[in-house]
Amino acid sequence: MRKLDRYVSWQFVKTVLFAILAFSTIFILVDMIENLDDFIDQDVAPHIIGLYYVYFLPRIFSLMVPVAMLLAALFVVGKLSNNNEFTIIKCAGVSLYRFMLPLLGIGLVVSLLMLGFDGWLVPHINAARLDLEREYLKKHRELGTRYNMFFQESGNRILTLEYFDEENQSARRVKLQQFDAQDPTVMLGRLDAAHMEWKEDSAVWVMYDVVQRRFSTDSTLPVQTRERVTDFDSLSLGRLVITPDIILRMQQKPEEMGLEDFRDYIGRQRRAGSDIARLLVDYHGKIAFPFASIIVVFFGVPFASVKRRSGLAVQFGISIFLLFIYMVSQKLSQIFGYNGNIHPLLAAWMPNLLFFLAGCVIMFRVQK
Repeated sequence: MRKLDRYVSWQFVKTVLFAILAFSTIFILVDMIENLDDFIDQDVAPHIIGLYYVYFLPRIFSLMVPVAMLLAALFVVGKLSNNNEFTIIKCAGVSLYRFMLPLLGIGLVVSLLMLGFDGWLVPHINAARLDLEREYLKKHRELGTRYNMFFQESGNRILTLEYFDEENQSARRVKLQQFDAQDPTVMLGRLDAAHMEWKEDSAVWVMYDVVQRRFSTDSTLPVQTRERVTDFDSLSLGRLVITPDIILRMQQKPEEMGLEDFRDYIGRQRRAGSDIARLLVDYHGKIAFPFASIIVVFFGVPFASVKRRSGLAVQFGISIFLLFIYMVSQKLSQIFGYNGNIHPLLAAWMPNLLFFLAGCVIMFRVQK
């Protein structure tokens, strides 16, 4: 039994590694052709292009692992079935459940490793790659400064920064407006400052050249007395939800943030009163996607165990078709999750759930 486990496992691992290498090479070539004009237009040096794709490799690897796992499951088991080796294995008293055990074990180990790989290592490398895009390809965002930025600082306060300097952690022409929690169309007060700086030692914002306006909601007062204006040379705002770090993070993509940072970011956005449905879908997707490796093995092994009169080309075509179905279901569930039609957790796990249920149906119907 151990000899059979080693044989099947080795065939499976070899196929997975070959598939990852082949698909990664194709992915890089396609991406290089797509970005060739940008590299030429921006006069990017060859060593920078090479460094860019070194940083890109972990992301490609994380995307290709489930693809390779499904392809390997279909190829290895399909080959054994077509060569009647699988029939001999079952005649020796080895059930389909027992046969799947080492492959599921590999799938589980890969899923757990990819969870750590995708959740902590890949985001840091993605950030380095995207920094190269921003610096050399002028993509995604400007470096150093931000213009006309709006934040929902809390449930009833809006912070506006006309200009933000990343390097000095300061802002100019700042407005902080406070609205009535019961009637958000009614403004209770506002602060207008020419300049605002972040104090790292005390973790607070300090405004300079401040004009404070407070508005009374008492309609019995004369109009000219409903507004009180006070001037300040400087005014500490205390601990706002919005910090320089959050401003920078709001320019980042989810793929640049590790799981812990992403969870903290979502918590701050929730406290600020922002809609976090999209963020929750992406967060749960970071956890769900690595487990696709074991799900596709659970689906692919019983599916390929049925003998078919087909060659490797057909098996490859089936693999691509099944992967297409997985990707389409993933995108559709994301859209429903983004729009709030289904719970973010369900939206992230739905493709895995569908393939798991399909694997259970196939497992029930095939000969054990």
